[in-house]
Amino acid sequence: MQVIISFVFALFVFTLANIGVSAAPVPQNIGDALDIQYNAATNPYANVNWSPSPAAAAAVSPAEQAPAAPTTTEAAATSSAAPATSAAPVTTEAAPAPASYSTSAAAPSPSTSTDSSKPLWGLAYSPYNNDGSCPDQSAVTAQLQKLVSVTDNIRLYSTDCSQLEFVLKAISENNLNLGVYAGIWTTDGASRVQSDLESFVSAVHAHPGLVKGVSVGNEDLFKGMAESTLIGYINQVRSRLQSEGLGNIPVYTTETDAKVTSTLIDAIDLVQVNIYAVFDATFTSISNSVQSVIARANNIRGMAGSKPVRLGETGWASAGTSGPCPLTLANQQQYTQAFRCAAKSSNLDYFFFEAKNADWKTGASLLEKNFGVFDSSFNAKFNLNSLGSC
Repeated sequence: MQVIISFVFALFVFTLANIGVSAAPVPQNIGDALDIQYNAATNPYANVNWSPSPAAAAAVSPAEQAPAAPTTTEAAATSSAAPATSAAPVTTEAAPAPASYSTSAAAPSPSTSTDSSKPLWGLAYSPYNNDGSCPDQSAVTAQLQKLVSVTDNIRLYSTDCSQLEFVLKAISENNLNLGVYAGIWTTDGASRVQSDLESFVSAVHAHPGLVKGVSVGNEDLFKGMAESTLIGYINQVRSRLQSEGLGNIPVYTTETDAKVTSTLIDAIDLVQVNIYAVFDATFTSISNSVQSVIARANNIRGMAGSKPVRLGETGWASAGTSGPCPLTLANQQQYTQAFRCAAKSSNLDYFFFEAKNADWKTGASLLEKNFGVFDSSFNAKFNLNSLGSC
């Protein structure tokens, strides 16, 4: 009898331990990802191969050594409005069958350099109006004229709302020194991929030489998409660009570091990952948080071989709550300064998340809306040009 009771008790404990990890969390809105820190002991998405360098390990608290799976996912939308609030998107249309493909034979050579006189290497940019509607050309132009003073590169997530066309036209007509890293939204399935791809090809042909790369999707493996489906979309985009004479544009996806695999690396021209420390379960200092991000990026570099590694997102919110991490404007500024210097020292290119506060994200948390280095009216939250030298 004592043996039976012990067995039942052990089974009960095992069941409780696994209740919370049976399914991946999904975004409640297309542009409102659930930003949750996972503990490495219970997180099925944790990168079990992650380990910091000895120097980083000494500086990072144990909880910070567990990679954070989720990140703030920027949105895509319909052609007439910014992303609508909806249930988590499900890919219902068949994706192109993933061909056997390795980029080692004929991949474009992505250029990488952290050398810049601007405060930030790159910024993630979503141009939607605060009410969720699509901006016009003049609004996009005015915003880019502010961004060009603080960065040389911007990242887009989609082509909806004519955003890629507006961005490229603004750069061309105003001689703005900005490299554009475009995006094709894959979360909504094959028809959306095709629509974004058509818009992408049209815009790039109209404004040649400005687009430096394209990310096919953002955190789709984290959202639950099959890797074979995502690789199918990547191959579809690459094949179309090659047929259009645009094969020099690097094609890749953007994932959380915990979801990067050797199979995915083989299918992309460079490895772009979103890494945050702001969702960590413990906090000791901004400096240690920065070192945690750099260590995780270096782990991906170890997996990527000769392929470049770039951060698609990292940042710190100026308001809201995220466990023990203090979300204040002062800490956002401190993280920005510390990270840009650490990235420069590590020769790591990145897109800081993000350009402006995301008031357009209906129903999102205060944290989710406050990653911008500009507020929702596009006023600088702190003087980026006054950040100290590295």
